[in-house]
Amino acid sequence: MLRLKGCGTALVTPFRDGKVDYDALKGMVLRQVEAGVDFLVPLGSTAETPCLEDDEKVAVLKLVRSLAPDVPVVVGVGTNSLTATIRNIRLLEPLGPDAFLVVVPYYNKPTQEGMFQYFKAVAEASSKPIVLYNVPGRTGSNMLASTTLRLAQIPGIIAVKEASGNVAQIKEILDARPFGFSVLSGNDDQTLELMVAGADGVISVASNIDPAGVAAMTTALRFWEFTRAKAMDAALVPLYDACFVESNPIPVKAGLSLLGLCTPEMRLPLTTAVPSTFETMRSVIDGLAVGGSAADKLAVGVSAAE
Repeated sequence: MLRLKGCGTALVTPFRDGKVDYDALKGMVLRQVEAGVDFLVPLGSTAETPCLEDDEKVAVLKLVRSLAPDVPVVVGVGTNSLTATIRNIRLLEPLGPDAFLVVVPYYNKPTQEGMFQYFKAVAEASSKPIVLYNVPGRTGSNMLASTTLRLAQIPGIIAVKEASGNVAQIKEILDARPFGFSVLSGNDDQTLELMVAGADGVISVASNIDPAGVAAMTTALRFWEFTRAKAMDAALVPLYDACFVESNPIPVKAGLSLLGLCTPEMRLPLTTAVPSTFETMRSVIDGLAVGGSAADKLAVGVSAAE
């Protein structure tokens, strides 16, 4: 069974003139692989997936899978409808993902029993492992530790991305999880604290900008090099903060555009970053001395704010 650990990047979906920019996506994926990230997460909330058409989802996953054949790919499929989530699974299952990321159903505000029955049904409908995703700030509902631990006993449910921000809740999961069940931070700024407490890694937004830095920090934590990891994390804190000065992924796309990796274009209802966000990201990137790689030459986006 797949065991997720280390740094997984929640990939953005680059756009140009209203269409998915597959050339830019190619450059970004190769840059991630070259930087040594442990796994990739396309089609999550950072990817603006609710605004993607089915053919775009298929093309994105095909490209990521082809460029990263040896890197686990965890693809987002969750919706607020069991039928629609299973439809996404059926759509993407044949394309070779290693696991599916499934968010707590948003807007509906299910009970804990509703969450349990929903995820149980999803797991039973999938031939691939399931990663739970708890993010109350986006869904309006918090999945309690007791519900996560019940679900961890179901075959095929292998991990949780925990973005509740509730450290006590996450530590409760860590203390009682079954062997082989991964706990992944869903918030970059909590990765250090949670991995010191026993979490396995992070699904990161910041690693879109600095994949080598975030991957090195999680590797240091996995090998108990806490002093080194703490110094790395401290250097990354301005990036963590900058990534959320506006709704994710608005700031990270601004940063990627400053690196020449894609345009800052969003799909409505999200809008392009305001000028102050570009300036914040420019300052952070300069401070980190984040550079590109040979793969960057494949990207064609340039920020209009430069």
